[in-house]
Amino acid sequence: MENKIPDGLLILYESLLSAQLRVVRQLKAPKATKPKKETLKGMSNINMALDILRKAPKPLHVSEIIAQVKTKYGVTVDRESLVSALVKKIHRQQGLSRTAPNTFRIEAD
Repeated sequence: MENKIPDGLLILYESLLSAQLRVVRQLKAPKATKPKKETLKGMSNINMALDILRKAPKPLHVSEIIAQVKTKYGVTVDRESLVSALVKKIHRQQGLSRTAPNTFRIEAD
């Protein structure tokens, strides 16, 4: 019996089927992934800073806030952006006050 299908076409089908089989096997047994920390998920820079301020016993300078955010969350925060966001919270009277230049505290309820 004579084969009328060109070898190039057979090689193409073989590689397509092989790729499809790999995908099916990957879907059957997905690789285990590391669970992410839930506290970091979706937490913004300002929320991290506010969390630090809530736990602080005294007002903190923006440099101290940035250092603690880096230590606790492993995130580098832009100084100017953080100060701007904190000042906006003060102007909107959202429970934050400035005790000295670039020094902030959470107001007691």
